[in-house]
Amino acid sequence: MFDHVTLRVADRATSERFYATVLQTLGFAPPTGGDDYAEWEDFSLADATAERPVTTGLHVAFAAPSREAVDAFWRAGTAAGHPDDGAPGPRPEYSPTYYGAFLRDPDGNSVEAVHRDGQRTDGHVDHLWIRVADVAAARNFYAAVALHAGYALVHDAPERASFDRAGPGGGTFSVVAGEPTRHLHLAFAAPDEATVRAFHAALTGAGYRDEGAPGERPEYHPGYYGAFVLDPDGNNIESVHHARR
Repeated sequence: MFDHVTLRVADRATSERFYATVLQTLGFAPPTGGDDYAEWEDFSLADATAERPVTTGLHVAFAAPSREAVDAFWRAGTAAGHPDDGAPGPRPEYSPTYYGAFLRDPDGNSVEAVHRDGQRTDGHVDHLWIRVADVAAARNFYAAVALHAGYALVHDAPERASFDRAGPGGGTFSVVAGEPTRHLHLAFAAPDEATVRAFHAALTGAGYRDEGAPGERPEYHPGYYGAFVLDPDGNNIESVHHARR
């Protein structure tokens, strides 16, 4: 499943206000963190730097507990002056009971609240749409990642490939043709350190770019064991095991 999704932002205070305003309508507690990041469960913000620029071109959706919460999300965002990207309403083209609303965050990313009958209502990240320059190349990369993350390819078409995880709490993601998403950090939870090492070996062995070999990252917390590779569009993809939290 998603361990965490991190966006780099141009103005941390402005972005934190936006997400705090809209996510509280979905039942999120105030963010935790410190000088370096703000975190809501499996979603976080970090300051952009010259080495790690602003995240752009992403669509991120959060699971809402009800249609009323979707409405409240949209009202809170638009009342605070953030751009509307789609008013609350049914989207049957996605699924029969799909009800969503869309905003733009301060860096122009598309942010959604979604409720579907019988689906996740915990307020965590529900799905991502990652825009890519080459769907086939991105599909092949994420298919290799999926083998070590518990996901499966469930839709494969020239313009979009989608991956899903069986069971509750999974989160889905799609790679979609378009102007590529840039500077996203997406981490998948691993059940043990061996899975992290297998992920890194398989991806780098297939020719994908290494962004950090398997190992402890105590600067995050004791027991944090991760490895990093870059997808075909340069986004930072991680496998991480938390021995202790």
